[in-house]
Amino acid sequence: MRVLTGDTPTGNLHLGHWVGSVKRRVQMQDTHECYFLVANMHAFTTRADKASDIRRDCIEVARDALCMGIDPERSAMFLQTEVPAIAELTYLFAMLLPYNRVMRNPTLKDELEIKGLKDNYSFGFPLYTVGQTADILAFRAHAVPVGEDQVPHIELTREVARRFNKMYCGVPDKAPDEEHESLGGVFPIPVADVGEVGRLVGIDGQNKMSKSLGNSVEIRDTAKQVKKKIGKIYTGQDSRQPDDPGEIDPAKNPLFQYVETFIADPDRVVELRDRYARGDNIGDGEVKMAVVDAINELLEPMRERRERYASDDVVLEILMEGSRKANVIAEETLAMAKDAASLRFFDRTIELS
Repeated sequence: MRVLTGDTPTGNLHLGHWVGSVKRRVQMQDTHECYFLVANMHAFTTRADKASDIRRDCIEVARDALCMGIDPERSAMFLQTEVPAIAELTYLFAMLLPYNRVMRNPTLKDELEIKGLKDNYSFGFPLYTVGQTADILAFRAHAVPVGEDQVPHIELTREVARRFNKMYCGVPDKAPDEEHESLGGVFPIPVADVGEVGRLVGIDGQNKMSKSLGNSVEIRDTAKQVKKKIGKIYTGQDSRQPDDPGEIDPAKNPLFQYVETFIADPDRVVELRDRYARGDNIGDGEVKMAVVDAINELLEPMRERRERYASDDVVLEILMEGSRKANVIAEETLAMAKDAASLRFFDRTIELS
């Protein structure tokens, strides 16, 4: 079973990335053949005028992923632009998707609104949605670890895979998804593997955690920075003081998503939730400190690994080796797709140096 997922380099990785996808990636290294891409071309959809910043972010995102536990001995982490088969497949898949279908993607609509682009976006912005299908299908991935907001992209990928297999490989119209490969399809129909927390709220207590919104706790944050940021979490209600009377539903307090996500001891979670609901001599401050301790315990081994990957040269060497491995699979897939679509005339090889 093969896995493909990745990140657009828009800044350092944060806790939302960890619980939404990266934790699952680390786990899957033991059971799957894993490919993790740094989607640097996708970053150009909104930052084409900041090419040097994107290059810098590529290295930082890769470093963060390594610190979080991605093992270059067990996985291939690579740069999107160093695998040319992805771009070729993007162009081919664009012929299989109506423009209106691409623009109906709810994730795309949300991004246009959140980023305030309205009609001021490049043609490449909706095209990246098609590019994401090529990212996945170039590796004939069976599973894609993602946050819940990315599930519509996976559904679009599934549509492309089905259409290609039926149009060019003779797979019957009503064939079950799980039988496409055995029936001669080039592409498996991938499934979304959503992390245990599909959407982690940011420290503003309202929006999804995001670097661009300034509401994130980053993987590289020090213990002191974590304490300061968690202390700012807006609870959406008057801060509970230890002597407040009456009951309050912890589910209405975004702070308790952090309690349930990061505190490993279930008994401790139950205790905090119960005491808070009853107003049993507990305030937001005590709960926040419990969360701070849990997050710092999670991040400490990541901080230790950062020393191992402190050199940019070390990170770049890992990315180059991963890109070599990625090209082997992607070129194989492209050749299969070209054969099926009568587009292959000659053989070729890709070499990185």
